[in-house]
Formats: sequence, structure tokens, C-alpha cells
Amino acid sequence: MAGGEAWRWRPLLAGACLLLLMAPWASAAVRRSDFPASFLFGTATSSYQIEGAYLEGNKSLSNWDVFTHVSGIEPFVTLNHYDIPQEVEDRYGAWLSAETQLDFGHFADVCFAAFGDRVKYWATFNEPNVVVRKGYMLGTYPPQRCSPPYGTCARGDSGVEPYVVNHNIVLAHATAVEIYKRKYQSKQKGMIGTVVSTTWYEPLTDSQEDRLATERVLAFDVPWFLDPIIYGDYPPEMRQLLGSRLPTFSPEERMKLGYKLDFIGINHYTTLFVRDCMFSSGCPLGQETHQAQAAVTGERNGLPIGPPTPMPTFYVVPDGIKNIVTYVMKRYNNLPMFITENGFAQGGDGYAHVDDWLDDQGRIQYLDAYLTKLAEVIRDGADVRGYFIWSLIDNFEWLYGYTLRFGLHYVDYQTQERKPKSSALWYKRFLQSLHEAQ
Repeated sequence: MAGGEAWRWRPLLAGACLLLLMAPWASAAVRRSDFPASFLFGTATSSYQIEGAYLEGNKSLSNWDVFTHVSGIEPFVTLNHYDIPQEVEDRYGAWLSAETQLDFGHFADVCFAAFGDRVKYWATFNEPNVVVRKGYMLGTYPPQRCSPPYGTCARGDSGVEPYVVNHNIVLAHATAVEIYKRKYQSKQKGMIGTVVSTTWYEPLTDSQEDRLATERVLAFDVPWFLDPIIYGDYPPEMRQLLGSRLPTFSPEERMKLGYKLDFIGINHYTTLFVRDCMFSSGCPLGQETHQAQAAVTGERNGLPIGPPTPMPTFYVVPDGIKNIVTYVMKRYNNLPMFITENGFAQGGDGYAHVDDWLDDQGRIQYLDAYLTKLAEVIRDGADVRGYFIWSLIDNFEWLYGYTLRFGLHYVDYQTQERKPKSSALWYKRFLQSLHEAQ
């Protein structure tokens, strides 16, 4: 997520590049001038994934340390990116407890007071909808809580805990927003929002059942988190299916939710097909979309929805970024948006030499295509104000460790040497093209 956190909470195929180069959108040539002059461009990082230590080991500041911390860069800070102190987990169950709301509010208050004179963009959470599903439904992320049919963890209840956890995260977000708007915003003149993971979904067939299933899957994704924040309650699509399993908000909590977002951050990488399994054949076990009585797949009739990438379930479908921005724009009255993550993974068996990593033409084609579609939706009226590539440098990619590389810069993990890839040079030229055009 862009800018990294201010605190330690928090977040294959050799032929992939060939497929990208052969794709029909590969000839697009987006330019910086296709975006408003005030549009923010950047790259995204996460402290847990790349953190350095320029003040460690009793080192004093050099003139370059000072220079690089005061120069042409706007920090975009996320308070929580996946991880949480183990002490909090041990003491009261972390996000399963309402007590975390108060602790998160205290932490946010400290950050606003300490850094708010320099930080004008705050995001409370990065991808809370991923934390909820993978940590408390599927059990593939910490704290590894789940139950059948989603998984066989040592503890947890996939039918109850995800909704409790999401509720506490929503209210923790609201607590931080209330503190910022009440105590700091008028003086510090910043903005506060949150960042959600997004996938665009297309019906597998043109049937009414698959179209309705697609609407359900969309509602069980981003709106699960954003609808309460913006409208004060969970999506009606979820209420209809889950009933009393969804928590309710007290009058006091609804008042807290009255402090609205200034922006929505959108992390977007891929598009998938959806098929209904409410009225047709049953849902496959273990998919997080089971809760929406739907199944997802990247293929139809044996053909992928777009060129596959080394990251499983990540396909190159540039229209997806246009579609998801349009969806968020319409559902939330065109609240200001930032594309806080978008990028392309390298990995697999086709990288025998460092030069293979550096010549990342597949990433260039991906970025060009997605930026082209983003420029289109902005021209159509979407209030998108910035775009950040994931990631500045190669890093630790959670469950995939160091096997996948999203960076614009190559990292030798043995020596820590960094080298710009072709995409870094492409991005630099893209950003400079505005001045050249003038």
C-alpha cells in the first residue's frame, strides 16, 4: 500500500510476457497528458514488506538523508496494513474484540499528532476485506481461524467470525476518522479515507442467475466494508442472505459513522468470471464467494478471461479497472478515488539471469493498458485523483515470499543491490512526457 505504515500494525508462467505482447491492447500508448495536471502518480510500498533502517546502528543523519526527506515527494500513509501486534492477539483476540477499536483510535491519534503536519493523505486500513476473508474465513492468513466448508483450522468459526471482525474494523476506522476530523483536519488540512481490495467480476454466462450472482459477489466484496461507512449499514444483498449473522449498529455507533470518508482507495489487479450456485449446481468448497452463493473462475470453455500472470487468479483484463472504478463511482456518488495499487507480477521458470528480470516488457504492456483504461473512465467523469504502481521495489509477497516480483526495481536479495527495470525507465519517461508536451 502506498507510503507504508507509520506503525508496525498492519498487509510463473514463462509464456506470460509473450501472451501480453500478443494481446490486442498491447499497442496502446498512454501519455501523462491524458490525465489532469494535478493527478498524483507514485509507487506503492508496505513497511513490513520493504522496511529499511536508515537510523539504525547509531548512525547519524547525512546531508543526503535530510535532502531526500524534504524533497518533490507527497507521503500517502496507511495506518494498518494486514499485521497486528501479537500481544494484542494474545491479550484479547485482536479484531474479534471491540477493545481493538479503542486501541486503534489511540494509535491513530498519536500518528495524527506526530506526523499530521507533514502527511496530508491518511488511509486507515489497507485491504480490510482481505484480512477478514483470509484471516477469519479461509484461515490462510494470520490468525488462521476458519471452519468447514472453508477450511480445517485448529480454531475459528467461518460462519460467524468474519462478520464480527469486519464490524470491529469498520468501527475502528470510524473511530480514527472521528478523531482526525474532530481534532486535526481543520488545522492540518489533510484528507482521510480507506483502501479496499477490488476484483472486477463478469457473469460466466448471460443467464439471469449468473448476472444476479455477479451482483451478489460484488456486494459481498467492497460494499461489505464501505456501505456501513458511507451509508450506515451493510449491503441489502448481504442482509437478504445472512440475516441475523450480520451485526447491527447501535445509535452511538451510527453517530460515529457520520464522520464521512474524504476518499476511497482502490487496489485492483484482476477480473474473474462468476457463476451462480444458489439455483444451479452447488458451490465448490473452500471459495470465499461461497457466502454469496456463487463460484468464481478465471476460465470459460477452457479459455482464460485474459492473459494469465504468475500470480494465481491474476489475469490481464484492462477493462476491469474501468469497470470497477465505474461501479464504485456509481455506488458511492463519485466520492474522490485513488488507485492505490495496480501492478504486474514476474515469476516462474523463465528467469535464468538477472537480465531476464530487468527486461520486464510484460509489465510495461500491462501498465500502459491499464492506464489507458483509467484515463478513459476519468474522461467519462470519474473523480480519480491518483494512481500508484505496486511496487517500487521487489519485496516479500506474503504467502508467496520472494518467489514473485512486482517491483519496478530489481532487488538482489543476497546483496540488497537495486537495479531499475525497463518498467522503471518507462514510468519515468511517462511522467516526464507532461513537461515535454508543454
